[in-house]
Amino acid sequence: MNLLFALLFYVATLILVGGIAYRVYEYAQAPAPLKIPTTPAPTTTGGVVFRMFREVVFFESLFKSNLWIWALGWLFHVGLALVLLRHLRYFTEPVNFIIAFIQPFGMYAGFAMAAGLAGLWARRFLVERIRYISTPSDHLMLALLLGIAVTGLLMKFVMHTDIVAVKTFFLGLMVFEINPLPAHPGLYLHLGMVVLLMIIFPVSKLLHAPGLFFSPTRNQVDNPRETRHLAPWAAQLERKA
Repeated sequence: MNLLFALLFYVATLILVGGIAYRVYEYAQAPAPLKIPTTPAPTTTGGVVFRMFREVVFFESLFKSNLWIWALGWLFHVGLALVLLRHLRYFTEPVNFIIAFIQPFGMYAGFAMAAGLAGLWARRFLVERIRYISTPSDHLMLALLLGIAVTGLLMKFVMHTDIVAVKTFFLGLMVFEINPLPAHPGLYLHLGMVVLLMIIFPVSKLLHAPGLFFSPTRNQVDNPRETRHLAPWAAQLERKA
């Protein structure tokens, strides 16, 4: 099992990093021929940066659209961010002061993450118009994320595992050294789902964050009267003409 999980994490990491890089490349290559920022839009670059900050951190447009979805989505994403930061202790030695400081917050953030996911999944059953457009992949991805959260919480509060050995395993992977994992079914299930998520993440709709930065409705300055907007591909055609 040690060799199997080591190989799985190496392959999954390559797919995750390479897949995200390729998707970002695709986003960057998508043409934006029109000046189409969603109004009211900022008229300066600084205003665009501030708008993007509000969108990324506070989900501003979702807040204005639907408070219930915003609350559940923000609960999940903030919980996930704290959980991921907490897990950095398994990849660093010594552990950074900030990572050590957030350990208790990250531990209970797992409950917030699971609650947000449960609410978002329930919405796909209870809201008729959302149930109509939901696909099997939508349910499977939510189930996978919730499974990761639940198994992680179970290992913390119910079926404990040797976290020192787990850290030794992951620190070893970073220097291409395979150390033994604890023989723990819950840990195997948790890590297996994490590997699966890493593999499918670049090709699923879960990868929506990078697209936000390339959205012309959000990243453009509202100055069509002051500055002519010319897409790079259109500039090439103009030079040839």
